[in-house]
Order: sequence, then C-alpha cells, then structure tokens
Amino acid sequence: MSNPSTGPSSKPRAGISQLSETSFKRKRGVFQKELQHMMYGFGDDPNPLPESVALMEDIVVEYITDLVYKAQDIGSKRGKLSVEDFLYQIRKDLPKLNRCNELLSMNEELKQARKAFETDEEKLRKAFEADEEKLGPTEG
Repeated sequence: MSNPSTGPSSKPRAGISQLSETSFKRKRGVFQKELQHMMYGFGDDPNPLPESVALMEDIVVEYITDLVYKAQDIGSKRGKLSVEDFLYQIRKDLPKLNRCNELLSMNEELKQARKAFETDEEKLRKAFEADEEKLGPTEG
C-alpha cells in the first residue's frame, strides 16, 4: 500500500500547513467583527459564540491561503501573479466567479469615476486661478 502523505497532491498541502504553523503565525480575531456580521446575515445569532467565530475565521483564512498558493503556482509559470490566476482557480464555482467579475467591473467603474472627478476638479481649480489672475489682488 502507498502512504497517502507521500503522494504528490498531499505534499504541497503539508508544506502549506507547516508554513502557516511555524513562520506565518497570524493574529487571531482580525476578521472577528466582519465574520460576526456575516454569520448574522446568514441566520446565526446577532452575537455568535466566540468559538464559532474563531472556527469560521480559521476556515476562511485556510481557504484564502490555499487559494493564494494555488494562484501563485499558476502565476509563477508566467513570472507574475494576476487577477486572472484567481479567477482561473474559482472558474468552476459560478456564483463566486460571477460575484468576482461583478466586483471587478464595479471597481473599474469607480476608478473611472474618480479619474473623471479629479480631472473636473483640476479644470475647476485652473479656471478659478485664471479668474483670480484676471481680477487681480483682492482686498479682504
């Protein structure tokens, strides 16, 4: 019989858990408030047990860490990590993929709106300065 811990699929996983336990000790409770609100939004008590929140945090952090390592493996083949690497990882989970695409699209719209606002603000400032120069010094 073969030992499952020596298989190619379990080897990186062991490395990841070793890294997280040794060199990447994280602060617990960083996402506590957000998770409490999310748990309440999904039907839990308004003040869930601290143990439940801690367990949820462990699950979420483990999921995200695993996702990042997998995306990093894909990105390292090209030499850089990109958003597409993450989208590739969640391609089979359509609700997540659709939500990510929606958030990315909204982020792009916000960037364009900020850019337009900054451009308009800069034009107004220049126009105001030009008007002041035409009027000359004001007493006040």
